[in-house]
Amino acid sequence: MENGAMMQYFEWNLPNDGNLWKQIKADSKHLHDIGVTAVWIPPAYKADEQQDEGYATYDLFDLGEFEQKGTVRTKYGTKKELTEMVKELHKYQISVYLDTVLNHKTGADFTEKFMAQEVDPQDRNHMLTEPYEIQGWTGYNFPGRKDAYSDFKWHYYHFSGTEMDDAQRKTGIYRILGENKYWSENVDSENGNYDFLLGNDIDLKHPEVIKELNKWGIWVAKELGLNGIRMDAIKHMDAQFIKQFLEALRAELGEDYYAVGEYWNGDLDTLDSYLDSVGNKLNLFDVPLHYNMFGASQSGKEFDMQKILDNALAVNRPTLAVTFVDNHDSQRGSSLESQIEDWFKPLAYGLILLMKDGYPCIFYGDYYGISGKKSPHRLIIEILLDARKKYAYGDMDMYFDHPSTVGFVRKGDEEHPNSGLAFLMSNGEAGNKVMNIGEEHKGEVWYEITGNIKDEVTIDEKGNGNFTVSARNLAVWIKKA
Repeated sequence: MENGAMMQYFEWNLPNDGNLWKQIKADSKHLHDIGVTAVWIPPAYKADEQQDEGYATYDLFDLGEFEQKGTVRTKYGTKKELTEMVKELHKYQISVYLDTVLNHKTGADFTEKFMAQEVDPQDRNHMLTEPYEIQGWTGYNFPGRKDAYSDFKWHYYHFSGTEMDDAQRKTGIYRILGENKYWSENVDSENGNYDFLLGNDIDLKHPEVIKELNKWGIWVAKELGLNGIRMDAIKHMDAQFIKQFLEALRAELGEDYYAVGEYWNGDLDTLDSYLDSVGNKLNLFDVPLHYNMFGASQSGKEFDMQKILDNALAVNRPTLAVTFVDNHDSQRGSSLESQIEDWFKPLAYGLILLMKDGYPCIFYGDYYGISGKKSPHRLIIEILLDARKKYAYGDMDMYFDHPSTVGFVRKGDEEHPNSGLAFLMSNGEAGNKVMNIGEEHKGEVWYEITGNIKDEVTIDEKGNGNFTVSARNLAVWIKKA
């Protein structure tokens, strides 16, 4: 969708009250009105306990429908509420992307005995023991679902690793042994091989596993009417599985079925090579840009703003980048904590929502708040979303020529009357910059829409305007009606 904007509609600290699906349904019109065109929802299937956020996956086919793990609903609600929510979002032309966790399973139904070797957590290719028999919680028969939707049963040979020898009550990382079984090669090289993350690590090379997960991906898309998926933890997953998985889904669901992957790595070359390995079949979150903005927020005026877009995926792979400020993984207290300081968040959102490239994602915590505490950024995000919808069109000329004050102009286009804008941000003193928006704008009066600057600017004969920005702030200038 033109100038689309995604919202991640959850954060780590939501209450376990089963109300999220109902909340999103009630919020659908409002999301449409402010310019949100897609919603990324959390994992909607049964976890190992009700309060889990959904990443400790138990049963992919239980969308809050069966009595399992002591509950029918998930943390977020029931399947009926989930389907009603999707229909309501679609009524307002909002796409729905499901968070999809295919790397691991937890909360098994029974133990099994099998051969394994304990490995070094810092180097998973280094074996700490000789092969020996362990007992692990690796058996899944989903007794509450009683074969509805799928009669597939999971056993130890469907996994490549597990985290506990139950016979000895000993935790560790155990590589499960078997014919043609080893860690996946097409994963991140951290810790020697980063295939194993937690729980029971799914063997994504096993033909029965591939068939079952492909079946589930198509089933859940049709069952809920999804428009796409967000794929969790793909740095730990076999890249060739991801490639074939998306090909299988799109063969059934259409080529426009959307996918974005979470490959949490700040190195552009790593993300580049990953995209090549999966045939550019999915978008990636722009982690390098997130870390640039995090560094800028930490360093204040010491950060060289000319480098804010250095190695950003949005610059190097503009059609494959999902830009974001923060998310549930970077928020304070999370495993990948790198939360951007509050003073810099308006600047960061201005950048990702108004620049030409990248598909921006707004974080629930930044718009609604964390742990029930209201966010101070809601108004500025709404102003920027409105500007994206109305004015952020046309070519972009960058003015990243000062260590503190940088900006760009969007030239506008004929399809969107009065479109075009000038954007500035400063991490130090108040600043100004002469920027050219085109001779066709000569004589126009422009004003600043966030309310930070009261003066107006008249565009000169050559299409130049002398635009200003307040200290440690952003400014968005548009044509006065």
